[in-house]
Amino acid sequence: MAHALIIGGGIAGPVTAMALRRAGIDATVHEAYPSGADDAGAFLILFANGLSALAAIDADRPVRACSFPSEAVEFLGDTGAALGSRPIAGPADGPTPRTLPRAALHRALREEAVRRGIPVVHGKRLVDTAVGSHGTVTAFFADGTRAEGDLIVGADGIHSRTRALLDPAAPGPRHTGQLTVSGRTRDTGHRVPPGTYRMMYGRRGFFGCTTGPDGTTYWFANVPGAELSAAELAARTPARWRRHVVEAFADDGTPAAALAAATGDDIVGLNVYDIPSVPVWHDRHTVLVGDAAHATAPNAAQGASMAIEDGVVLARCLRDLPDTGRAFAAYERLRRERVERVVALSAAMAGRVARTAEERRERDAGVALGMARDTAGTAGTADWLAGYRIDWDARVH
Repeated sequence: MAHALIIGGGIAGPVTAMALRRAGIDATVHEAYPSGADDAGAFLILFANGLSALAAIDADRPVRACSFPSEAVEFLGDTGAALGSRPIAGPADGPTPRTLPRAALHRALREEAVRRGIPVVHGKRLVDTAVGSHGTVTAFFADGTRAEGDLIVGADGIHSRTRALLDPAAPGPRHTGQLTVSGRTRDTGHRVPPGTYRMMYGRRGFFGCTTGPDGTTYWFANVPGAELSAAELAARTPARWRRHVVEAFADDGTPAAALAAATGDDIVGLNVYDIPSVPVWHDRHTVLVGDAAHATAPNAAQGASMAIEDGVVLARCLRDLPDTGRAFAAYERLRRERVERVVALSAAMAGRVARTAEERRERDAGVALGMARDTAGTAGTADWLAGYRIDWDARVH
């Protein structure tokens, strides 16, 4: 049985390992961090396409168990006025989108991979790779150890070392000019109706929140900001992030500032990056999946779902095609156009801050018109984006 060395244990890594196992290929997941490096406060939504991709390898049940359904979205302008509402994008016959903390998704996927007998090894930060005389590949780690296999899957995220080794000229992440701050609170002053996201267009940023069945309200804020260095990010305290968000939304008539003010230390702030296109996805021995190949800003909320889709499609290609070169080429052919379209969509959704009253009126009118069109079923984004399905049993040619 062929053996894959998977570099990265976030979302793409465990999913790819489970999909490969189902395709008859053994795998070991090598994670750089000593233990799960999960962001407190951060959360995400899995749309129908991501959930369906997990279901294709029977890995959706543990994710459903630690998440809650999200069925509708409503929008507010900076005055607090309602702009409209609609069902969350997705085909009528698809699974209902689910919301969960990012840490819970990481944990559920890792634990399910381990339950299936897949080794997940921590503290293995990749530094180099080499191809042996018999076609095997070796991964060298920062702790002095090495691992040998038949192929390498780079699932090591937006700052991928695998990508740099595969193509030293590969583009790095592009800062989008935004910072994202996430938090959660049990404060009862502002809860969102069950199954609903409340999105707020502020004068200096965008704010979204949803309340889970246990009464926890999860929120995020996208605000303009210069890129922060790793040292600056590490030095920022929860109190400073909280103040940053409160100040950004203090002049609005929405509950955004109050929600941030009511949050304790369960806050995390991050730079927002994307990578519009990665020219080289693979050679004959190494292939990229997830953010290593196509990082998307969070505006379309599709990063996790794209990573999950990648792992399942890659496994099908390796199952059905006779060598890694052909399998990797088929995987890129099946994935590149779609994921780059998602990256472009997410970048377009970021928009710019409406600075004048006239600009805000035009923005709010446009949002309200868009809600009406979506509710009437005239928008096609849900069809190509959330309507995507993977047929595990179909052969790849």
